[in-house]
Amino acid sequence: MSAPHTDVEQVEAANAAFYEALEQGDFAGVSSLWLAPADLGVDETYHDPADVGVVSCVHPGWPVLTGRGEVLRSYALIMANTDYIQFFLTDVHVSVTGDTALVTCTENILSGGPPPEDGEELGPLVGQLVVATNVFRRTSDGWKLWSHHASPVLAESDDSDDSELPETPGGPAGPEDLEGPGNDDTSS
Repeated sequence: MSAPHTDVEQVEAANAAFYEALEQGDFAGVSSLWLAPADLGVDETYHDPADVGVVSCVHPGWPVLTGRGEVLRSYALIMANTDYIQFFLTDVHVSVTGDTALVTCTENILSGGPPPEDGEELGPLVGQLVVATNVFRRTSDGWKLWSHHASPVLAESDDSDDSELPETPGGPAGPEDLEGPGNDDTSS
């Protein structure tokens, strides 16, 4: 593949490098892709992280993590506790405005746990569907992650068929519109 020339191509390459580093368990690679105060010309020793360039991250089911140290610690924990992970990115969309880029994508994740005690193969593989937003900032060293936010996609269960819910004048029905104990309206 040739070197990326346009901003969009450069952001696509940085985004792909982030997921490849995660797959390889390359903590140094992941760290190098996150924005640091020095990338913005700020003295890392004497600055208030709330002032400029503070990074943030939300992993599915986690609280918001702010600051480079907290964010990178989270990736170290994930890498230390994940024997295998692979990302198949779909629905990737990149938008660049000035020195900021926004990437939205679907992370189709396949991960494996530790091997069973009696075997040498990975434990069972688990699939997960996550939607993510990655925000990048342009630096003198290329595009760096400023924020990552990932949310799980809830799978529809076979037990609930929304087509059976009654319509109300305001739109689709909610739980309060269903008849049943505690929901019957006999006053009208």
